[in-house]
Amino acid sequence: MAKERKKEKRNFVYPQIPKTPTGITGLDEITQGGIPKGRPTLICGEAGCGKTLLSLEFITRGALEFNEPGVFMAFEEKSEELAMNVASLGFDLHKLQADKKIKIDYVHIDRSEIEETGEYDLDGLFIRLGYAIDSIGAKRVVLDTIENLFSGLSNQAILRAELRRLFHWLKEKGVTAIITGERGHGVSLTRQGLEEYVSDCVILLDHRVINQISTRRLRIVKYRGTVHGTNEYPFLIDEDGISVLPVTSLKLEKEVSSERIPSGIPALDNMLGGKGFFKGSSILVSGTAGTGKTSIAACLANESCNQKKRCLYFAFEESPNQIIRNMKSIDIHLQKHLDKGLLKFHASRPTLHGLEEHLVAMHKLIKKFDPDVVILDPITNLVTIGSVSEVKSMLIRLIDFLLEEQLTVMFTALSLNTVINEQTDEGVSSLVDTWLSVRDIEFNGERNRGMYIMKSRGMKHSNQVREFIITDKGIDLVDVYLGPEGILTGSAREAQKLQEQTEIALRDSAIELKNREIDRKRKVLEAKIAGLQSEFESAEEELNRIYVQEDLVKKIKESNRQKITGLRRGQEDTVKKKEKR
Repeated sequence: MAKERKKEKRNFVYPQIPKTPTGITGLDEITQGGIPKGRPTLICGEAGCGKTLLSLEFITRGALEFNEPGVFMAFEEKSEELAMNVASLGFDLHKLQADKKIKIDYVHIDRSEIEETGEYDLDGLFIRLGYAIDSIGAKRVVLDTIENLFSGLSNQAILRAELRRLFHWLKEKGVTAIITGERGHGVSLTRQGLEEYVSDCVILLDHRVINQISTRRLRIVKYRGTVHGTNEYPFLIDEDGISVLPVTSLKLEKEVSSERIPSGIPALDNMLGGKGFFKGSSILVSGTAGTGKTSIAACLANESCNQKKRCLYFAFEESPNQIIRNMKSIDIHLQKHLDKGLLKFHASRPTLHGLEEHLVAMHKLIKKFDPDVVILDPITNLVTIGSVSEVKSMLIRLIDFLLEEQLTVMFTALSLNTVINEQTDEGVSSLVDTWLSVRDIEFNGERNRGMYIMKSRGMKHSNQVREFIITDKGIDLVDVYLGPEGILTGSAREAQKLQEQTEIALRDSAIELKNREIDRKRKVLEAKIAGLQSEFESAEEELNRIYVQEDLVKKIKESNRQKITGLRRGQEDTVKKKEKR
């Protein structure tokens, strides 16, 4: 019975409260559908953290994308100022107001008037707001900011009563409301310390500056009646509005592909079983300065574009023009792919943004460009704006996102000439599927490059060190030579090859001389054998002749003997006949 109850509990789908999607990238994912429908949501934070913009985007996207008209009641900025502020985001508030999709109402609160009358209540606000809602059939409402609404009221008891009354009125009206408020002092989220308690959903915005790098973050403090993300999420304000980057799931339930993509270096593909990398895998190329990490990344980008696949290249060290110019020297022409729209560069100094904003920007560009291959060159430059642990956290989230999207990503990382750093590489070496290490090999007064595959999950790969050669015809990997003093590269390898070729030529010459000597001896022996054969035949002939003569003599003798015998018998018969007579 207990097992059956457990099974029923697992299969039971818990009901969720109705939600209104905000239309803001990432926020609906964090809230698993949006903010509570028909209930008030509080957005609080310090000045400049993006409260007004987020609430205004909520109203605008509701009208444009979900056909839900909205009312924006401002207590701080006039409608003209708001329209100018969001025009750069592509939102035309004047047109939306003319189409009766939104209504912006500016309410001026004069503290002196309140002090003169000595009375303060929200009946006038309710009438004004109710009329605005009914005039366009609004489903969404924003009050920005609540501190200005109560700025003239010093009586805390009345303030709290009116605040509760406002929130209850909004619920009774059935509109999905966002109320913005300034951050309070100490542990309080708001100035009055009550708004967060009467709100069904509280979103805290934060704008912090660390090491002269500013980062905006969002956190859902509470959300009644539903599950939601509880982490701090970075968000970015740019020409497309607000983008929130969720921290990806840690369940590790990503789909994988067995399809292989070539690296653009045939010799490297041979080291990887002859087929290249797995599609949707992560590759790390680490090495010291000048070992050709960017060249390897450019080969992958070039090969992907040659196969009509899109590649997004994030450059943190060189400008796109530098990369294009430099790659021409090794016969890689990237400009043609740029012209066809298959390749896109995004070059920026890491210090331009914080780590999280870089991550948000990458998410947006990847979603917008929809590439098949993503390259980050190099990730070590990100350490200038964050610690190694922060960079690792950021890259983990990026790798998770790319795995979900089934995109192949290549990182390049600068490593120092220390064993410890070789094993860290900003903490991603243990996370990636394939790790290629390129290092300098100093020998015989030369500095050459060597490459080996540290690991490549799920495929057979070479464990040999190959010499990494960059020429004007491209990149090649050749077998290294082992000499008496170890691995030979560069001119030492060429000298070893020349020596081996010389030894082979000498050996072939000696073998040829021996073969000629053996052939000559064979001919002499064959001549001797022919002479002996002739002598044997002559002797055999002579013997045969002697045998014939002897046989003839024997026959003559036998014939004569028979004749003599016959004559004797005849004479005897004659004598006997005479005697009888």
